[in-house]
Amino acid sequence: MATNQQLSELMALDLGINLINRRPYAKEVFKWQDIDLLPHSSTDTLLCEIYEWNGRNWRTTNNNLIGYLFSGQQLTDIKNQLMSVTKHSALIPDFEFTKDSMIEYGLALPSLFNIGVNGNINQAKNFSVRVNGVTKSRITNIDSPGIEILQNYSAFTQSKSKTYRKNVKFNYLSASLFYAESVEIFLEKESGVGLNVSFQTTNVNVEAKVDTDTKKHFVLKYSGNQAPFAAKFVKGKDFDVE
Repeated sequence: MATNQQLSELMALDLGINLINRRPYAKEVFKWQDIDLLPHSSTDTLLCEIYEWNGRNWRTTNNNLIGYLFSGQQLTDIKNQLMSVTKHSALIPDFEFTKDSMIEYGLALPSLFNIGVNGNINQAKNFSVRVNGVTKSRITNIDSPGIEILQNYSAFTQSKSKTYRKNVKFNYLSASLFYAESVEIFLEKESGVGLNVSFQTTNVNVEAKVDTDTKKHFVLKYSGNQAPFAAKFVKGKDFDVE
């Protein structure tokens, strides 16, 4: 398996960027892998969820493709299989959200990693989130439940064409989901500035490497059932299990 350094070098070569003495930025990694930050996420976020794109932001429809393809016990079985899809290394180098990208993504970014930001991020001298050990879950056409989903999807587009056009064809499906093994939070601010971070501690081990009034460095390691932070979206009419 490629090392983190090898993955960074490969990405730099493909994108024509210089990564000397710095981590890749989130935007660079997302461009390289054609993935997007989820608008929000929880531990029950599944593959094949349906999202809308308004030209600027993603928004969940609160529906999942499998709800249109299956019913009864078969739906329960497929849902359980989606919840248990094995995660593998995403072959993505460790990367960083800078203060500027944190501001651009807004409050959605910290919440995806179970981080609470209390105060105005613009008041920080420096604020970054480093993402480590990215893994990926996906469905394939050679394993369950991908086999069943692909078979039923083909029939669904024909037998329920009105429902397909209204709810799926022009929306997007999460074909892959991405997870972080751990994140590091770096916060630097002036003394007395009302800006702090907090964490949800369920299935999260928090290590405080630095915790003073002006500087903070926390490491959050996730375990158990995790919430994804990003996805690869495929338009409904182009959906195919890779």
